[in-house]
Amino acid sequence: MLLTLDLNDPRPLHEQVAAAIRRAIGAGDIAPGDRLPPARDLAHALGVNANTVLRSLRDLRDEGLLEFRRGRGVSVLRRPDGRTALRTRVRDLLDEAARYGLTSDDVVALVKDVGKEMA
Repeated sequence: MLLTLDLNDPRPLHEQVAAAIRRAIGAGDIAPGDRLPPARDLAHALGVNANTVLRSLRDLRDEGLLEFRRGRGVSVLRRPDGRTALRTRVRDLLDEAARYGLTSDDVVALVKDVGKEMA
């Protein structure tokens, strides 16, 4: 499992870690039933504190994506709902657009333009 963080991202690290794990599950890199590496190993690989990873894992557990089992570690329960996953990415996109001075209407127009190009 290859997870990366963007050090220029203004979001808190625990949100970035949760988003990276969520993306990996949504993309199928981690399937329901798979066990995640220990939090310490994830923290070491990402260069963050283990408590940051644990907070991310708890958030994902609260979303119903992960299951904590004593003695068995953390397992993936299910894939995120596509609409929910996209909602998170849309929020991130709108946050980034605002940093460039763009409104949500500007982003909608941009999405429509790109959609036409792709069609």
